[in-house]
Amino acid sequence: MRSLLFVFLLVLGTAFTLNAQQGYAIKAEIEGYEEEELYLGYYYGNKQYLVDTAQVKGGKFLFEGDEPLEPGVYLVVMAPDNNFFQILITEDEQRFAFQTTKEAPAENMKLELAPDNSLFYEYMHFLDKQKPEAEEIGKAMEAATTEKEKERLESRRAKLDEKVREYQETLIAKHPKTLSAAIIKANLPLDLPTFEGTEEEVQRKRWRYSQQHYFDNIDLTDPRMLRTPFLFQRVDHFVNKLQVQHPDTIAQAVEYVLEQMRPSEESFKYYLIHFLNETAKSKMVGMDAAYVYLVEKYYATGQAPWTDEEQLEKIIDNAKALKPLLIGKIAPDIQLETKAGEPVSLHGIESEYTILYFWRYDCGHCKKSTPDMKAFYDKYKNKGVKLVAVCTKFTDEIEGCWDYIDEKEIGDWMHVVDPYHRSRYMKVYNIKSTPQLYVLDRNKEILSKRIGAEQLEEVMDRIIEMRGQEEANPEK
Repeated sequence: MRSLLFVFLLVLGTAFTLNAQQGYAIKAEIEGYEEEELYLGYYYGNKQYLVDTAQVKGGKFLFEGDEPLEPGVYLVVMAPDNNFFQILITEDEQRFAFQTTKEAPAENMKLELAPDNSLFYEYMHFLDKQKPEAEEIGKAMEAATTEKEKERLESRRAKLDEKVREYQETLIAKHPKTLSAAIIKANLPLDLPTFEGTEEEVQRKRWRYSQQHYFDNIDLTDPRMLRTPFLFQRVDHFVNKLQVQHPDTIAQAVEYVLEQMRPSEESFKYYLIHFLNETAKSKMVGMDAAYVYLVEKYYATGQAPWTDEEQLEKIIDNAKALKPLLIGKIAPDIQLETKAGEPVSLHGIESEYTILYFWRYDCGHCKKSTPDMKAFYDKYKNKGVKLVAVCTKFTDEIEGCWDYIDEKEIGDWMHVVDPYHRSRYMKVYNIKSTPQLYVLDRNKEILSKRIGAEQLEEVMDRIIEMRGQEEANPEK
């Protein structure tokens, strides 16, 4: 007979061998699921991706691979309707098994060798048990007719909320390093202190506090958060909803998020690429300033090493082309000429406001813009506004510019050309398509740009109004 000590050592040796195995192996059994394939996916930013497909064998499925899965929230996806339920993957839980049912996978989940998943599903089951009472209170609140009844129901709801919060805090305290605890904590509501002042002051203080403490419950350095269904929405809300929508403020908010994430290299990479693309494609006037900031801060300083040299050069060159054209910059001077060949310098034009308009007669969008531009100029030409229209044609094609001007009866605009492109205005103003619009002040500072002709009147009214307020209150 073997000694108990020998058996104990043998068990330890077997356990060690299993834990030392590389890769992942997740066994799945789903009662009532009769399809031959089962899929494993994961959250990544604001999308979901498939990582594995398992074939049925004896009514069971096995997801397996030689390399470990990246930790996060994963999806077990059932054919043919793509209904899914969630499981957790952690560094320690790569090899486990679960049994459940097709009709109620979350409610009937049973797990083996998966303590973090078990903890997660225990929490989900706890919440499910509270739902009937929460729904009952909600319906009663809708039907309540007296203040006394509403107060009684509010008290019940507060006690239920307290019960849930106590469960959450206990779980987080007992299992602080688990993914379950990180997920629960990340979704706790922000505890706002009581502020004093007028209603407007209280709202402003609450907003400022929310900005400063928005990520208190989320560890942005935790790489597991990248593969969850909530991080992207939270980051997007912080940047695009919780901030003043101004390019400089947006850039600062993005920088804050990136610097918090920096220890998690993959998260840092994902969100830097995301916000670079978002600012590049943004329809918000002036958002290219945020794009330029991100390029100069990260790409031009070697902090995006994953970018190949050719692509990196394009990104940096694009930022260099945009920088002189940012709102608030003095528009680059260009030398042009009239139909009679008289020289015209953009900076030499004297006007309270100058509309710099790049167009061409064979451009469909330009043709659609012409009536709006004409109506605008008829209304604003006596309000200190000059319209400088640059026809972007060269050499023998320029004659078509003058023909179009005569045909559309827009000769009272200041029409100019550069027959041999000596001023290189196409490159200087980064013109890749037409029409392009710039609104300049008396000093040729760029006030607005790249807006549609139909927006010009609204923008001009706002500019004139704001300038009037500044002149009337110079100290503010």
